[in-house]
Amino acid sequence: MKHIKSFLGIGAASLLAASAVGQQTHRQPNILWISTEDMSPHLGCYGDKVAHTPNIDRLASQGIRYTNVFTTAAISAPCRAGIITGMYQTSIGCMHMRTTSYRRGVDNPVEFTAVPPHYVKAFTEYLRTAGYYCTNNSKTDYQFAKDPVPESIWDECSRNAHYRNRPDKSQPFFSVFNWVGTHESQNWDISNVKTDPKTVEVPPYYPDNEIIRRNISKMYDNIAKLDSAVGVLLNELEREGELDNTIIFFWGDHGDGLPRAKRWLYDSGLNIPLIIRFPDGRNAGTVNDQLISSIDFGPTVLSLAGVPVPSHLQGRPFLGNQSSSPRDAVFAARDRVDESYDMIRSVRTRDFLYIRNFYPNEPFPIWVPYLSNMPIYKEMLRLDAENKLAGPQKSWMAYKRPPEELYDVKADPFQINNLADNPEYKTVMDDLRKLQERWTLETGDMGHMNEPEMIEQMWPGMKQPVTDIPYFIVNSPEDRASKNYRTGGTFSSPMTLGFYCPTHGSSIVYTFEEKENPRWLLYSGPLHLKSGIYNIRVKAVRYGYKDSNELKAAFTIN
Repeated sequence: MKHIKSFLGIGAASLLAASAVGQQTHRQPNILWISTEDMSPHLGCYGDKVAHTPNIDRLASQGIRYTNVFTTAAISAPCRAGIITGMYQTSIGCMHMRTTSYRRGVDNPVEFTAVPPHYVKAFTEYLRTAGYYCTNNSKTDYQFAKDPVPESIWDECSRNAHYRNRPDKSQPFFSVFNWVGTHESQNWDISNVKTDPKTVEVPPYYPDNEIIRRNISKMYDNIAKLDSAVGVLLNELEREGELDNTIIFFWGDHGDGLPRAKRWLYDSGLNIPLIIRFPDGRNAGTVNDQLISSIDFGPTVLSLAGVPVPSHLQGRPFLGNQSSSPRDAVFAARDRVDESYDMIRSVRTRDFLYIRNFYPNEPFPIWVPYLSNMPIYKEMLRLDAENKLAGPQKSWMAYKRPPEELYDVKADPFQINNLADNPEYKTVMDDLRKLQERWTLETGDMGHMNEPEMIEQMWPGMKQPVTDIPYFIVNSPEDRASKNYRTGGTFSSPMTLGFYCPTHGSSIVYTFEEKENPRWLLYSGPLHLKSGIYNIRVKAVRYGYKDSNELKAAFTIN
């Protein structure tokens, strides 16, 4: 993966950025996200007796532990597209896994960057405009950009990105640290496991044998490594003197990286841990069971930071002064999974899980070569070929799916007893079916559109659109913004300099640095230029588009 480096400079750039966003920095909390891949709530603090997670357990004892948190997809990239935008991936054309790359030597049906609606922005753009220093280390699979991601989203985005790099230590930060060591690929090698296979619980949809147990043990080994990494981050935060100033989120991007979890809309694929620690000890050691969707994370950060939450966001803040009423249901979707098309939708309430399979004639085990590296899955395929599976194991490997599924999640936590055809649950089925249909209409579910047709709308003629080069807008005694410029010039003080891009939905970034990989500042209002000479570089970005060419010019202010 190619990463961009952000170099920080103190001087004109930082001063002008401060003037553009206002001086709010001392009143806003720092916010730190610790995210991990492919992990259900297999933590000691959630009651898992096998997990060795002392650092995360301690974090939970100092914060709020949420028990009913669900992602909008059971796989990383569509889910992260929803998290970074606060929008359902199905509403912004980011639901197919994977859009931006070929994988594993097997061609995907297409390769493109999704183009969300013009008003859709990463929530970090709102934070940056409000004065936050935003860093990401370093997951960026948002579906609407290849690396580097649009420079408007982060101040820093690389393996070296860190809140301590901000030029002004009084500036509030929003920093993300992503742990990849729990990813499903880290479970493929089960030749050496430390967790005793005899101690793990085998779900009823797996056969109980040595291979299965060792694969689950490997998952616990990786969780222990995650816990150590979390301890390092927390200790670092304390050493930097920021622990008492920072709200900490710990969460997973979706459920376990094991078969019938990742990629599937059961609780095993969607239910994730979420722990939030406040520096003032607020609600320390408590448990919260309200329904939360992963698209609520971004709006909640905005609410905690005191930044207005845009009304078009589909996520709801559940903390802060803009918190909404709790959800009655959460929604999720599965669409193309790497090479194989699919379409599943789900509704989860406190009591029930409803699933609609739009391809009921497809087998449960659709072809995903990446998944076939998993020892559990290989073993399931072997036993199925030998006709040695029974009960829920055989049901999950069936060659057809029911059009609808319904599960009593409290009585049936593994979701193996389908109640969809049970007449006693007809009212529940009718209500949840209508709820799913209403969600489809209200959110504009693009999964109902053929992917090539959707791409043609986004990339006419299969050509990626290009963001227009921006213009300079001068407000000085010589010109009160009557013209646009693509060259600099000499002007009198007092003077402000604005930027404009004709591309609908674009964001503009600028820098005064001349190095190859500069730190790009997010434009949020005219810059007040004092007397001096300014060498300015500007470009425009639009999600899913190619970036504009750079505009470079020198301005002399007398």
